[in-house]
Amino acid sequence: MNKYDDIINILHFEPKHKRMSTYERAAQFAPFAALVGYSDEINETSRLTENEKFIDENYKDILNRKIEIIKKKLTDKPKIVVTYFVPDKSKSGGKYVKYEGVLKKIKYIEHKLIFIDDTEIDINYVKDIDSDIISYY
Repeated sequence: MNKYDDIINILHFEPKHKRMSTYERAAQFAPFAALVGYSDEINETSRLTENEKFIDENYKDILNRKIEIIKKKLTDKPKIVVTYFVPDKSKSGGKYVKYEGVLKKIKYIEHKLIFIDDTEIDINYVKDIDSDIISYY
């Protein structure tokens, strides 16, 4: 005589409600975010930014001369590489970006470089400009 012989042949109880699908049953055990947005905050805090490096007046003069040389060659559609600072929208600092493109126009009043693809770069944040037409700097 075995330990469970008295219950081995009893019919299994069937509930009156509809059984859960495998998908629904699995969903019960799915992980959930107890602190919604917490991981986003951690990622944002750990994201590194750089401080903007300010340039001296001598180098500003060099950049202004480069812009003037490029301005004279705008009809030739000069391809230039601009290194500029992009301030971070949510915390202090930002990052340096290099952009290469064909310059369409220079808006002095708005302090903008406008490229053929309508990209706009604020001249105040420009740290370097490079091009074949200004290679002697």
